[in-house]
Amino acid sequence: QVHLVESGGGLVQAGGSLRLSCSVSGTDFSSNTMAWFRQAPGKQRELVAAVTSGSNTHYVDSVKGRFTISRDNAKNTVYLQMNGLKPEDTAVYYCKAEVRSYEIRDYWGKGTQVTVST
Repeated sequence: QVHLVESGGGLVQAGGSLRLSCSVSGTDFSSNTMAWFRQAPGKQRELVAAVTSGSNTHYVDSVKGRFTISRDNAKNTVYLQMNGLKPEDTAVYYCKAEVRSYEIRDYWGKGTQVTVST
């Protein structure tokens, strides 16, 4: 079974930086589209950033210029570098792998809390 483990969450001051990591096992990582989602209290889960197997990236408008998604295929790990953090970035951040075999299936990590204080 595909297994995802997020790490790197925590408490940080506004304007600070944090790097999230997501380690993936049980799949050919280099072939997967990877993404970070987040869910804040009272809000729906939203796509934050995604990176394809070809390293094309997508970001939600609210994080453009501040967040960077990247992948290290040798380490089976995807990262989310978050700079210039704002209180509105506070959320549980989830890693998702899109795995393509006979069908396309999504796999999720359990999430990591990011809290940005003023």
